[in-house]
Amino acid sequence: MSEKKNGPTTGSAGASTVCRGIRGATQAAGNEREAILSATRTLLREIVAANVIEPEDIASIFFTATPDLDAACPPLAARQLGWTLVPLLGAQEIDFAGSLPRTIRVLLHCNTTRSQAEMRHIYINGAEVLRPDLAPLPIDTNAGTPESMAVATPGATHKGESSS
Repeated sequence: MSEKKNGPTTGSAGASTVCRGIRGATQAAGNEREAILSATRTLLREIVAANVIEPEDIASIFFTATPDLDAACPPLAARQLGWTLVPLLGAQEIDFAGSLPRTIRVLLHCNTTRSQAEMRHIYINGAEVLRPDLAPLPIDTNAGTPESMAVATPGATHKGESSS
């Protein structure tokens, strides 16, 4: 009889396999079925490509959509990609003053040997404003000057998006 171990498993290269969360968001072009599903499929494809994820490594995906998107259910996009065994859950995003319209957000959980710092969160098609701290950094031609050495306030959030 083998003894059951709790905690992460060890992959073939000796690295521990753990479940990690990856965030992402996109804006749909409009409240039309295909606009919602196309935007969601694109977001999912970009997340798996950037993080080198196979569908069988996806543990689950949680989707939210802003209240102004009601022409389609975003989780359907994952099914259209052939991800028939992945557990999916959809919900309506909290409606608050100043929220970004036509926004689809995802929290994808995957099994990986990569560290949390290696996970790439994807914000596209106008949703970059939700997490400008994750946007690609421009080349700083003033690198090393006192102005370029300012540090962001820890825990600061942007445009209503939580830091978690």
